[in-house]
Amino acid sequence: MLASMQQISVSPVFVGRDPELTDLTDALDRAGRGEPQTVLIGGEAGVGKTRLLEEFLRLADSRGVLTTDGGCLEVGAEGLPYAPLATALRRLHRCLGTELESAAAGMEGHLARLLPDFGEADGEPNDEYGRARLFEHTARLFERLGTDRTFVLAVEDLHWSDRSTRELFAYLVRTLHRARVLLVATYRTDDLHRRHPLRPFLAELERLRTVRRLELERFGPGEVAAQLAGILGTAAPDRALVERVHRRSEGNPFFVEELATALREGCSTGLTDSLRDILLVRVEALDEETQRVLRIAAEGGSNVEHALLAAVLEDEERLIGSLRAAVGANILRPAPDGDGYRFRHALVREAVSDDLLPGERHRINRRFAEALEAEPQLVGADARPARLANYWYHAHHPARALPTALDAARAARRRNAFAEQLRMLERALELWDEVPAEQLADTLRPYDWAETYPPCSCDAGRHDEDCDRLCRIDVLAEAVVAARRSGDRERGLSLAKRALQLVDETEHPARAAWFRINRARMLGHLRRSGDEAEIAYAHRLVEHLPPSAVQAEVFALGAGAGMLSNPRPELVALAERAARIAREVGAHTVEQHALMTLGGLRNDLDADPEAAVAQLTAAVEAARGLGAPDLLLRGLNNLASLLRGLGRAEQAAELAREGLDSARRNGLQRNIGTILSGNLAEALMDLGRIDEAELVLDEGDLTRPSGTHAEFLDRLRGELALLRGDLAGAAALLAQARAANRVGQIQHSVPISRLAVRTAALAGRPLEARAELLAALAQDFPCGYLADFFPLLVDGASSEADSRGLPEAEAGRAAVLARIVEVAARLTPTAPLHHGWARLLEGELARAEGADTPAHWAAAVEWLRPTGLPYPLALALLRAGEAEVLAGRRDAGVELLREARGLASVRGDAGLRAEVDALAERAGLAVVAGRPAPAVRAPAGDSFGLTPRERDVLRLLARGRTNRQIAEELYISPKTASVHVSNILGKLAVAGRGEAAALAHRLRLFPEDLAPAGR
Repeated sequence: MLASMQQISVSPVFVGRDPELTDLTDALDRAGRGEPQTVLIGGEAGVGKTRLLEEFLRLADSRGVLTTDGGCLEVGAEGLPYAPLATALRRLHRCLGTELESAAAGMEGHLARLLPDFGEADGEPNDEYGRARLFEHTARLFERLGTDRTFVLAVEDLHWSDRSTRELFAYLVRTLHRARVLLVATYRTDDLHRRHPLRPFLAELERLRTVRRLELERFGPGEVAAQLAGILGTAAPDRALVERVHRRSEGNPFFVEELATALREGCSTGLTDSLRDILLVRVEALDEETQRVLRIAAEGGSNVEHALLAAVLEDEERLIGSLRAAVGANILRPAPDGDGYRFRHALVREAVSDDLLPGERHRINRRFAEALEAEPQLVGADARPARLANYWYHAHHPARALPTALDAARAARRRNAFAEQLRMLERALELWDEVPAEQLADTLRPYDWAETYPPCSCDAGRHDEDCDRLCRIDVLAEAVVAARRSGDRERGLSLAKRALQLVDETEHPARAAWFRINRARMLGHLRRSGDEAEIAYAHRLVEHLPPSAVQAEVFALGAGAGMLSNPRPELVALAERAARIAREVGAHTVEQHALMTLGGLRNDLDADPEAAVAQLTAAVEAARGLGAPDLLLRGLNNLASLLRGLGRAEQAAELAREGLDSARRNGLQRNIGTILSGNLAEALMDLGRIDEAELVLDEGDLTRPSGTHAEFLDRLRGELALLRGDLAGAAALLAQARAANRVGQIQHSVPISRLAVRTAALAGRPLEARAELLAALAQDFPCGYLADFFPLLVDGASSEADSRGLPEAEAGRAAVLARIVEVAARLTPTAPLHHGWARLLEGELARAEGADTPAHWAAAVEWLRPTGLPYPLALALLRAGEAEVLAGRRDAGVELLREARGLASVRGDAGLRAEVDALAERAGLAVVAGRPAPAVRAPAGDSFGLTPRERDVLRLLARGRTNRQIAEELYISPKTASVHVSNILGKLAVAGRGEAAALAHRLRLFPEDLAPAGR
């Protein structure tokens, strides 16, 4: 290596970026207050992004801030994941030593995938969950580093970043909520073509409020003059020179430096019109040997190690002399880590590389590959597989490029970098036909890993050495899994389709079935149809095969998909068979997945919820022992959902919270943590803890990927809006939930339909509520889902009861009530909550006929009170209180109504509380402590501020009269009647006559028009 030496200086003054530097320091101040920030700095090549970043980091260092940085690599890095993060951590380790190791305590096994200095990577599976844990532990490490001081992480040249780096960076941006951390990244804007992967990445980040984007502009003449003054050492450079340099450089600071340096050295060629000439002028001024070294270094990578260069050039003495000249000319710079070199600017490296002849480039890359194969220690172990694969690939040597690409793919998988694994596997597939068969047989690594994929489909006793050879179909299997785990499911579908065209399903049915179920999984994730058909096809392929992990997985997946779409008895046998086969072949996670599905099916089909709870609880405990976080979280999620459906919301909330905590610890919060957030929020809403539920949903939104489980979370937010009386907000969220519910699983579709029914009914649109109900009941009616169907039927019957007597709603009323009765007859309550809903339904059906009695509602209250849930108990109490008042038992009615109002207040149910208050006002009841009862019964509509004449008009409007008919009955003009109607609509805050009439009926503003039968 070279000792420090004098270099030709570039601009010694920092010019023209004061506003951007202020923006960065403002972000640093906010981060210091515990408000994490992200600043993205864009600009064309040479515009000064690195210089701005250097100045800012120098300023931050002077304030005692902990800083580190790393750059994405332009060349030699294909398939090498996390390069800038690894560099940044390595620099931190050299700076902090044991302090960094203390911050990483307990997470070293995961973090070793980023930085081998942390020791051996743990033995956990290299799957998407392991990747999520790596991301979570990286975020936790940075949070710890920012505990006592502000921490700045800078990543340069994001336009060259690998996908895993981008995804980890985005994860940090989204999940560092209260840490004293500032993230800074730079990127070239002129490299971002229309389909560049950084474009959507930047667009997604920009939507976050903690992200700021800075665009650096070129210099104007004044800034160019200041830059030239600093470089040339003059107070005021010649105006003609400034104009000439500004014109030729077009204000690009890097080109200004190159032109100014050429001028100072007396090299007039620096002022040619060719950009390439500007970039190469100083290179071509060096001796031929130094130029040769630079040409070789340009192909070595964005950073090239001194020892590797020496091995390639073989004469270290001559090499050192050339390096001194290149560093002295400020073309090369010692790498920040001190063990190699990099070009001062990537533009210069690109120009030198572009000047190579094709054969020259191939020969140089081959020399690098041969040197690295001969002495692997010349490059760090984490970068070695990808570097070697890239050297052989760019050397155009398929026989060596293919096996090294496969090795690089396996190395990327072990670091949970699945996008880079996929890239190397696809390179191997690209090269496959260019390699002779004998070399394919002898030089490829063994089959790596692709979950339950069977690399050998031989019958027992027929296995031979040919079975151990890696085949193209095996590489496709690895690529399918890599694509799915990296989130590129479209590519995964394409690869699986390609594999199915190659595999002979008669000879290798298990392999074909494996590709089918992977297609099914990816179709499901993409919310597309076809997944059930793929599972059914796979089922036929393996139905009569000997037991295997693939067979067990096919059966388990089929049972699980059926449980969500249409629970039926034959699925129980299928889940049992899957569990039995999985146990036999040692596929333990598949076995527990099957048993969890079995628990859900038994709850839906066997009318024995306690057996189902026991089944799921046992599977959860078994999952704890297997050390498979994703399996455990599925079990906790399903058990919480089952218990909530049985009315045991407190237990459900505890389990969902446990699952969320586990998801955070294992880095899975952006995966299954999202649906656990929804289950926790829903259980808290059942318990009346609305503020807690809203907080859970807010936190879930911060960590969930765009669109994930939107149908669930948007529906819950719609229900919260409805509780607050925000009908417009509820309607908007309902539309969002419907748009996201493309698959239409029952667990989402039925609650969404219920929200639609309630929203329409509360808005005074009973016919719309009826249409929503009938649409929900028109589909095939599956078994199970009692906790979803009973409330839907109750809300539908309640809307019909509220609109009784409304002329426009009379047609079709009998048919819809009959349909409700027909569906209810198929539901068999299995828990007190279900029985309570069933009694409520009986009461609402009777109310819709004007035939409800206090006994109907008393039965519902009796079942619901022991559940401890404020709703639907509050609704049952309201109905029971009203019935008691109408029966003349006012004192009993007041007690029931007070309890109903209290529960509605606890739950934040503005609508139900308003119904209690309206009833109390009409009946002259004191239901609010400290508030006396009205001395006389208030006239209908007083609570809305209606005048006596407006009450008369509203009564006739509720009977279905037109303005002309109202005018005739009240002896007023039609125009006056129209004015009254407009005033009524405004005071009732409704949009039309139908809504006003429906509201009057629902609130029983004119009970004499709705005299119930049998009272």
